[in-house]
Amino acid sequence: MDLPSLLVILQGALCPSPDERKAAEQSLNQFQYAPQHLVRVLQIIVDNNCDMAVRQVASIHFKNFIAKNWSPHEPDEQRKISQTDKNMVRDNILVFVPQLPPLLRVQIGECLKTIIHADYPEQWPHLLDWVKHNLQDKQVYGALYVLRMLARKYELVQIVKPSLDVAELIKFICKIFWSSIYLEIPKQLFDPNLFNAWMILFLNVLERPVPLEGQPVDLEIRKSWGWWKVKKWTIHILNRLYTRFGDLKLQNPENKAFAQMFQKNYAGKILECHLNLLNVICVGGYLPDRVINLILQYLTNSISKNAMYNLLQSRLDTLLFEIIFPLMCFNDTDQKLWDEDPHEYVRKGYDIIEDLYSPRTAAMDFVSELVRKRGKENLHKFIQFIVEIFKSYDEALVEYKPYRQKDGSLLAVGALCDKLKQTEPYRSQLEHMLVQHVFPEFTSPFGHLRAKAAWVAGQYAHINFSDQNTFRKALHSVVSGMRDPELPVRIDSVFALRSFVEACRDLNEIRPILPQLLDEFFKLMNEVENEDLVFTLETIVDKFGEEMAPYALGLCKNLAAAFWRCMNTAEADDEVDDPGALAAVGCLRAISTILESVSRLPHIFVEIEPTLLPIMRRMLTSDGQEVFEEVLEIVSYITLFSPTISLEMWGLWSLMMEALADFAIDYFPNILVPLGNYLSRGTAHFLTCKEPDYQQSLWTMISSIMGDKNVEDNDIEPAPKLIQVVFQNCKGQVDQWVEPYLRITVERLRRAEKSYLKCLLMQVIADALFYNSALALGILQKLGVATEIFNLWFQMLQEVKKSGVRVNFKREHDKKVCCLGLTSLLALPAGHLPGEALGRIFRATLDLLVAYKDQIAGLSISPC
Repeated sequence: MDLPSLLVILQGALCPSPDERKAAEQSLNQFQYAPQHLVRVLQIIVDNNCDMAVRQVASIHFKNFIAKNWSPHEPDEQRKISQTDKNMVRDNILVFVPQLPPLLRVQIGECLKTIIHADYPEQWPHLLDWVKHNLQDKQVYGALYVLRMLARKYELVQIVKPSLDVAELIKFICKIFWSSIYLEIPKQLFDPNLFNAWMILFLNVLERPVPLEGQPVDLEIRKSWGWWKVKKWTIHILNRLYTRFGDLKLQNPENKAFAQMFQKNYAGKILECHLNLLNVICVGGYLPDRVINLILQYLTNSISKNAMYNLLQSRLDTLLFEIIFPLMCFNDTDQKLWDEDPHEYVRKGYDIIEDLYSPRTAAMDFVSELVRKRGKENLHKFIQFIVEIFKSYDEALVEYKPYRQKDGSLLAVGALCDKLKQTEPYRSQLEHMLVQHVFPEFTSPFGHLRAKAAWVAGQYAHINFSDQNTFRKALHSVVSGMRDPELPVRIDSVFALRSFVEACRDLNEIRPILPQLLDEFFKLMNEVENEDLVFTLETIVDKFGEEMAPYALGLCKNLAAAFWRCMNTAEADDEVDDPGALAAVGCLRAISTILESVSRLPHIFVEIEPTLLPIMRRMLTSDGQEVFEEVLEIVSYITLFSPTISLEMWGLWSLMMEALADFAIDYFPNILVPLGNYLSRGTAHFLTCKEPDYQQSLWTMISSIMGDKNVEDNDIEPAPKLIQVVFQNCKGQVDQWVEPYLRITVERLRRAEKSYLKCLLMQVIADALFYNSALALGILQKLGVATEIFNLWFQMLQEVKKSGVRVNFKREHDKKVCCLGLTSLLALPAGHLPGEALGRIFRATLDLLVAYKDQIAGLSISPC
């Protein structure tokens, strides 16, 4: 179709008449695969003389067509765009993207992204050369635009809208540089002159004060302001160079010269710049949290390096006591969040992702590393500083007490617990310190101090208390904290309780209040979705074991309700690291812990099963992929420990089979456990039920997996184990399945590479012989493989390593199965086996029995 005709059709697509629009769309669909069609559409899009509405229709059609047809979605799908047309599009699209108005650029930008993702670098090897050339030419915007697309392809940088603003441009260049060094140093940067030029740029950016003019007043907005972003990305780059490529201990020989050069010429300068930046904190100046965090990461990594530590020492006291410690103290931002959104305060306090960006966490890491690596000259000094704060706090009048400094001091004491527990004279003074300075804060008028007291108490719950009354009082204070009016105090108290439960020597301290404890737990679980809450509950269940039986049903009901709430939250938020999803996993794990604790009380499983069935039914489908393993564990417990397997539980069989066929091959070892329980504990139902036909269902699944040449040996291993379970539990009742199972086993044995799989497959044959030796032997002879199989079996039985250790059939179970299979042959009537074969069978059986006996005795002697 020529250009004028195409224009007419595109204009028709804008017609108010539905019939004319439909006719135009049909014409477009009819001619869209014609040669040159795509090129002509692009011509119309970039033609400034065309009507904008027509150009827009063309751009949308162009975008949709490329998204659907640029690269085949299936390996054997026919290519619908000629290579000539593709070359024409690639050669011209780069030139026009920056020239188009925003309305069209957004559509063509999507096309460019699709093409880059499909073609770079194999089909578009010169794309980066074009970018490099145009970064030095007038098409900087276009080059940066393409760089953004390339960064998206490799997901190395966060994409921002390109801007010609200087800060935005520098930031973008920084992010591109960051992406280039993320995995390794580009060879070009080994050129000292080129690297020095970059370092001059970065040090200049680092030293240059951020302009005061234009800074947003709102601190939340200010931290994302362009110039602070530039500062952040510059520090990011320098940290990466320092920790990943500038550390002599981490470098391979070819990069060691680069690391030495970086340490000698730049590491100290960067340290000086970082310390100067941090100084603004001393005078109440502003630094974004992320910038502080990154700087402290650099300083923390410098502690272990002698040259860097020497540079740090002259300013260490100022850094430690005027910058680091204030960052550890409760502040106005904390108080605001505590008052206005305590749930968010709790979330941030226990979110490991938040820790990665937190100045407070970075400050704690610095102090911990300092006393760990340079404790001799710093631990006493820092502890004396903390002790002075404790003293001034105790001596001050109520209205003048340094509450926030006390909070920071408690945080420091808690963070250093491992070091203080190991180091005298502090170790012998810990109990006194807790009684004197920590436990009194359980009754503080300030919630943050009550919470911190609970947290610190939990950190030290495992020390040897000389007075058990002290431990008892602390435990009861923590339990009381679970009823505190302030949510963060209640949460910190629950987490502290876990340590006290673990450390408790006399469960009578907790036993009388156990019902009340569990009530408080579930009140909190209704308020907060947090996996750490569930960890504490698991600890209590582990500790009390079968004593949890009276509470098991109530616990499972509450955990099931909490699970559904967490799942609903996770589905609504749709975030990868959503705390609701993590808490949901924790709920299922806690349910498994409860089921394990009452495993010797089958009647309880009957009561619990109806509560858990809805979870199992829903989460054994593709909806439950995130919790599939945890749900299978619950299914395993119920099918193993219930008095009988209910018909409702049998209803889960088909869900597991469907999952295996769809997405769950990686979970086959987990699925093996409940399937084995169905076969061994519900044998009669497995054999007699015809709707559904479980025998046919099992064969379909096993034959599909074992017959698939694309499934690796490791993924197949559960299949022969299931065949063994069938033969072992259905003796004399599945004769019709012996031949199909033996046939598929022999076929897979011939292709097997891993010795463990070969052993499993050979054990299927052994179990078939034990099931019915005459039938199994007859089938092997019918298939013409009897001699081949027995020769291989005897060879595997005799194979040993140089050390004399047996190569195959190493486990007691393996030897027992082989013995049972071979001895079954000895019972056959005369004439079924030649005399020579009987001799080999007898010798192999005798060797196995001796090896089995020795293994049971713990000698593990191999055959002669």
